[in-house]
Amino acid sequence: MRSLTEVLEDWEAVIGLEVHTELTTLETKMFCNCRLSHDDAPNTNVCPVCLGMPGALPVPNRKAIQSIVMAGLATNCQIQKHSMFYRKHYFYPDMSKNFQTTQGPVAFCMYGHLDLEVSGEGAKERPDGVETGTDTVSAHDEANPVVVHKADDGSYTVPIRILRIHMEEDAAKMVHVGGEEGRIASATESLVDYNRCGTPLIELVTEPDLRTPEEARLFMEKLQQTFRTLGISDCSLESGSMRCDGNVSLRRRGTRGLGTKTELKNINSFKSLHDGLEYEIRRQAEVLEEGGVIYQETRHWEPNRKRTIVMRVKETADDYRMMPDPDLAPFDLTDDFIEGCRARIPELPDAKRDRYVSEMGLKRVDAAQIAGDPATAALFEEACSAVEDKVRPTVANVVVNLLPAFKGLTAAQVASVSGLLAADAITFAQAREVLEAVDGTGEDPAKVVDERGMRQSTDAGALEPVVDEVLARCTDQVRQYREGNRKVLGFLVGQCMKASKGAGVKGNPKLFNQLLAARLEQ
Repeated sequence: MRSLTEVLEDWEAVIGLEVHTELTTLETKMFCNCRLSHDDAPNTNVCPVCLGMPGALPVPNRKAIQSIVMAGLATNCQIQKHSMFYRKHYFYPDMSKNFQTTQGPVAFCMYGHLDLEVSGEGAKERPDGVETGTDTVSAHDEANPVVVHKADDGSYTVPIRILRIHMEEDAAKMVHVGGEEGRIASATESLVDYNRCGTPLIELVTEPDLRTPEEARLFMEKLQQTFRTLGISDCSLESGSMRCDGNVSLRRRGTRGLGTKTELKNINSFKSLHDGLEYEIRRQAEVLEEGGVIYQETRHWEPNRKRTIVMRVKETADDYRMMPDPDLAPFDLTDDFIEGCRARIPELPDAKRDRYVSEMGLKRVDAAQIAGDPATAALFEEACSAVEDKVRPTVANVVVNLLPAFKGLTAAQVASVSGLLAADAITFAQAREVLEAVDGTGEDPAKVVDERGMRQSTDAGALEPVVDEVLARCTDQVRQYREGNRKVLGFLVGQCMKASKGAGVKGNPKLFNQLLAARLEQ
């Protein structure tokens, strides 16, 4: 098969996502009082309602409705005051009542969008011919064009429209024993755990506005950051509380119609989403270029073999026999309820990133990384509150580049080591060593620095004699520097560091660099 870059020169990929997110921070299920936990023994958190026993009546979880309205407001959706639940019929062991309670044509949240920023190598996947500094309209929908804003550095921003976010209940967990990779096709037996059945689940459906696997991956990351910030889910792809289905089709570049789509089911990592879509785009191009036909089907991504395989022919909406649920009354959300949900929304990642840049002087890439994780952002802000304003960029540097390697650092420890770095009392390498020593202990890094004799002198007067001594004996390097060989400055700094130890002074390499350069330029 041809590479993705080669394929996208001739074909345009049309990608839409369906993202399923369990509301894991709730205590009970969607329509009953069963405890919401997947770690208990199988089939212990069940009742007549979630098992679909005759005569059992569902009662909606108010906090779940609050969560989905918050999700809709955070993604710029229109909140629908009037909606209702439907029954989606299918026959499979993961739903013992033989239908799933979900929403019909009108969901709680409709017609939103998220602005997606794509930069670096990822931006090169979209060869749309967008000229620098201009706006170009995507051709997928003439009535509602998507405008791509491209910057001078090749990065671009594109709004990804959200068709709907609806509420439904999750199905039971199926465990297929035996066979390859736990797939049902070759299993010797299948087990069912109904603890997950009835878990509140929100499904976000995008418009087909995504054009590259990288855009799809970034959209999922941004959605995960947003939902985690809202506190409605842990959004763990590893444990399955956040899952994604990707729909993809191809059309010749410059054409308007839509091709036949295939669906990649239950993608459980950002890498699998990118790689699965990339493979499927390349596969479809190869089939079409050889005169073949793309069938509407559901496919499974096999990461070990790096390929997609057919799971089943895609069902149509008619197959589900959707009907209003007679056991659940229609919803009428009040203005007070919606505004109450709005008031619960904290500062979202994009706004937090922009504040870090404008008020704290952080680099945009560092600010975005910190703002994207609620726990990291909370630790960062607590550490910043304990240092001077000028030290905040150093705190960000520590949080981004050192913090991920440790598990038990406190905000006070981060603030302390950041202050030492900002004062040039230690080097970055020494900061890593100090944090390794205090990780999980609560001990002050400054104490460790002093106990190990690591604190470096920032007194230029104390270091100048060392510089004079090194320059006096390294005449060859001095001559090379003045003849234009600036690389020897690193050698001279190293000599100063060695000499300072012998002189009983702990020299700072940055200060030595400055002092040497000043003397050599005289």
